[in-house]
Amino acid sequence: MYIDTHTHLYSSQFDEDRDEAIQRALDNGVEKLLLPNVDLRSIEGMFALETKYPGVCYPMMGLHPCSVDAHWEDTLAQLKQWLDKRSFIAIGEIGIDLYWDKTFLKEQEQAFITQLNWAKELQIPIVIHARDSFPEIYSILDQHNDERLKGVFHCFSGNESDVQKILSYEGFSFGIGGVVTYKKSTLPEVVQYIPIQKLVLETDSPYLAPTPFRGKRNESSYLTAIASKISDIYEISEQEIGRITSENARQLFSI
Repeated sequence: MYIDTHTHLYSSQFDEDRDEAIQRALDNGVEKLLLPNVDLRSIEGMFALETKYPGVCYPMMGLHPCSVDAHWEDTLAQLKQWLDKRSFIAIGEIGIDLYWDKTFLKEQEQAFITQLNWAKELQIPIVIHARDSFPEIYSILDQHNDERLKGVFHCFSGNESDVQKILSYEGFSFGIGGVVTYKKSTLPEVVQYIPIQKLVLETDSPYLAPTPFRGKRNESSYLTAIASKISDIYEISEQEIGRITSENARQLFSI
């Protein structure tokens, strides 16, 4: 059994075959699908999947850093209302993204701090989006990390020193996706430094499809291609990779 710890199945890219994509995932042994929120517009589709696929689809709540704008405080207030109404498996995806635009860096930092404090209060993990922003993320975690904070660095793409830095926070795991299968990726060498008990699998579908599907729309059924590569790196069976990473995910997200 596998758990896809990060998939945007509510994306419009799945409007034509969402149910079929979920069935393909189930047929490939991917039995649980964890749904990170993006903004106010993604909530309805995320909840619809949870209702239709109970015990399979699990929603998170959070504001993606690329959705942080001049109205971020009002948006967070509305997201907080949902957190006050019901439970979620995590606060996510949250963090800092400096790849596309640095205009709202200060706002991204404040939104990240606000949301990680929500997670500590609720005693649930955070799912961190860190793109071109490891120093900024570390600066905040150095100030706010304590025994209540835990989570995962989604789509981890750092180096060995990043692995050691993240391990120093103790409560954090590494989300490994399709990039680890790319021919020119240095991630396979880096993953060797990650204790397998700190690793969870993800697709980030519909983005970052693994080899041999690169260039196509990604989907959760492709998680097995990622597991196959991880199996090669750790030199243990795919079944054991599935068992260990699924247990890691269950413990982190309390599912």
